[in-house]
Amino acid sequence: MGTALENRVRREAFWRNLRQDYFASPAFSLITVISVGALLLLVWQVVNWGLFDATFSPDARQAECAAKGGACWSVIANRWRIILFGLYPFPEHWRSGLACLVVVVVVVLSCIPYFWTARRLSITWLVGYGTFYVLMKGGVLGLPLVREAQWGGLALTLFIFTTMAVIGMPLSIAFALMRNSRLYWISRPMGVIIDGVRALPNVSILFTFAVVLPFMMPDMLVGEKLYRVIAGFILFFAAYQAEIIRGGMQAVAGGQEEAAKALGLSYRHRISRIVLPQAFHSALPATINQFVMFFMETTLVSIIGFSDLMSSARTAFSSGEWTFAFIEVYVFIAVIYFVFVFSLSRYGAYLERRMAVGSR
Repeated sequence: MGTALENRVRREAFWRNLRQDYFASPAFSLITVISVGALLLLVWQVVNWGLFDATFSPDARQAECAAKGGACWSVIANRWRIILFGLYPFPEHWRSGLACLVVVVVVVLSCIPYFWTARRLSITWLVGYGTFYVLMKGGVLGLPLVREAQWGGLALTLFIFTTMAVIGMPLSIAFALMRNSRLYWISRPMGVIIDGVRALPNVSILFTFAVVLPFMMPDMLVGEKLYRVIAGFILFFAAYQAEIIRGGMQAVAGGQEEAAKALGLSYRHRISRIVLPQAFHSALPATINQFVMFFMETTLVSIIGFSDLMSSARTAFSSGEWTFAFIEVYVFIAVIYFVFVFSLSRYGAYLERRMAVGSR
């Protein structure tokens, strides 16, 4: 009975808010009707283009697609390997595809509460990350060697993002603790570093690590260009995430740490068992948003010459046969990004609900 009454109250509130927000006067009503009509017309045009007038046959070419007037999904059937795997050697595409699957499996396992211990997460990521690297790089177990310059497509995007997350998160915690230190000779320099990195655009840091750094370092320390770019991503991510974590730490009541100190807990135990869990609880929405933003920013590597997912998409329709089908390719890429980002956002919402229940 209580639930039925609550649902009735919600329905009445919904219709009341709808009338007040969109039909409060004749002018508002007219604007609402016109806007809804325009939106429905736009949706119908997109659905008509993408489904009813579209060409799905893998053998169709420009003439057949033009005759129907809709989307030409034949380009995806013919160019999906280039889109997903980029410049990776064609006979070895199975390795790149399997590596992407390994990353997805590791991420899914990491989202299951059973794996939420330091030991299980460490083993899962160590095995998964090592398998991904061996598959992509090769040179062992009879796999032909493939240089990092040939990596591309979805595998390169996932490699950059997961490396940035795995290394950048612990680094951001260290940055936050150093910035929050009571020792001025630690907190002040770290504050200058964090503020300095945050004051620069990400693309300038990536250019610095990719192009400028080799002129300033001994040859033996320069390393592969891809790893220098990833190091730039990690530094940029850690600087922003450190401020998010530090904000969460400041939201923790000071009395709790003092109480833990009175109980004889060491600094390491106070931070790991009292402060950081509550700080991450407060900082979770901003952290999820941070991951979403940096997943999208991996596309910046295409400016420096790497063939990520976006760059591979451009390659897929750059040949003379498929230049007309660039919209279909970008729609396909948008769907891939949407799946990853939407899944990440929904998982973040699930974590918020789970933590909210746990904190009651």
